[in-house]
Amino acid sequence: MNKADLVEHIAQRADISKASATRALDATLEAIVATLKEGGTVSLVGFGSFAVAQRAARTGRNPKTGEEVRIEAAKIPKFRPGKGLKDAIM
Repeated sequence: MNKADLVEHIAQRADISKASATRALDATLEAIVATLKEGGTVSLVGFGSFAVAQRAARTGRNPKTGEEVRIEAAKIPKFRPGKGLKDAIM
């Protein structure tokens, strides 16, 4: 499912226009991104939680040359599924 499919699904289920569904989805995604940028978490009970994790700097290898490469520390988004989502896909 891509974004267009998701917008269509939301529009049908909520009985709203595709334009309204697109705005609602975009607003939701913007809110999640803004919260994660600030270092917060987004918890949707029964669905899951979005959070930011810190990945430490490490040494990797260039697969072509075998040369060691320094990989910088980074912040990465993480998603932890909730019990409701896990149960729904079982």
